[in-house]
Amino acid sequence: MDLTGKVALVTGAGLGLGRAISCRLAENGAKVVVNDVAQKNGEATVEIIKSGKGDATFVKADISNWDAAKSLIEKVVEIYGTIDILINNAGITRDMLMRDMKESDWDSVLNINLKGAFNCCKFATPYMVEQKYGKIVNLSSRAHLGNPGQANYSASKAGIIGLTRSMALEFGKYNINVNAIAPGMINTEGVKGLAKYEMVVERALKITPLKRIGEPEDVANLAHFLVSDYSSYITGEIIHITGGRY
Repeated sequence: MDLTGKVALVTGAGLGLGRAISCRLAENGAKVVVNDVAQKNGEATVEIIKSGKGDATFVKADISNWDAAKSLIEKVVEIYGTIDILINNAGITRDMLMRDMKESDWDSVLNINLKGAFNCCKFATPYMVEQKYGKIVNLSSRAHLGNPGQANYSASKAGIIGLTRSMALEFGKYNINVNAIAPGMINTEGVKGLAKYEMVVERALKITPLKRIGEPEDVANLAHFLVSDYSSYITGEIIHITGGRY
């Protein structure tokens, strides 16, 4: 699944899924723009890619901001001449029961997880339409089904599904594939940092048919497939990667 010559933007690529996806795309020939608000983490991802002889550049931007997202896409095109692949991975959680949730907890999660993805799609798609080619992968989550204590996060990830399907219908005629990945529990830094990590994993394994939690590379494998030519007849799909857990 060679990506030589393709230009990819991965948001929230400083750690976790974003880093794994960025490295996988670069390993297979893509030129990768690594985006994050945490400069140190983003630059570390770039160094990992470059240590493997890949081509990557870090651009700091808050994609929840309309103008910042626009400038980010313009910077990608300025550096590499176009944008072929967009991975909307940036996301945050502010988990708590609704009774304790503040307006800012709702707004921050929806602004980054959903509005941020929309912003990047809004400004990337004109370039893809012009060249009659594009691959967009939006990161949803198993949480789109609803989780207690995640009203904001679940709503944002359900919104990603609506965004993905609407865009697939709108942009298919321009040879632009738009799909979403809905991971379950993945062994990222965020999950490992949970106060009750071992208990959370044990509980998840009881209802996971494959009896393990996922690794970032599992998601990177799927993202790689979805941005390759092997997936040219796949669009508007939401692919769960949960080990069979629903």
